[in-house]
Amino acid sequence: MSKRCELTGTGIQTGNNVSHSHRKTRRRFMPNIQNVSLLSEALGKTVSLKITAASLRTVEHNGGLDSFLLTTSNRKLTDEAIKIKRQIKKALEASPKKAA
Repeated sequence: MSKRCELTGTGIQTGNNVSHSHRKTRRRFMPNIQNVSLLSEALGKTVSLKITAASLRTVEHNGGLDSFLLTTSNRKLTDEAIKIKRQIKKALEASPKKAA
């Protein structure tokens, strides 16, 4: 099981445990990965992802998965997220043509 966020790519970080006497031992900081299903309004379906709790808060703060992906640059997204972003853009371009 990969400890990596499927939206932002946040993974395991390393650092030190520092004791009272300032001895340093290596440790790992694990991301808080959650399995979530996010609704994409443009696609009309839910998308199941493994993302960090911080990414989930950011998605909710931005108003949902669609608006988060559309306002975030591709450099900050993983390949999986970029594929979903392309699908959302294609669905949004096609929807006004149907209404007209």
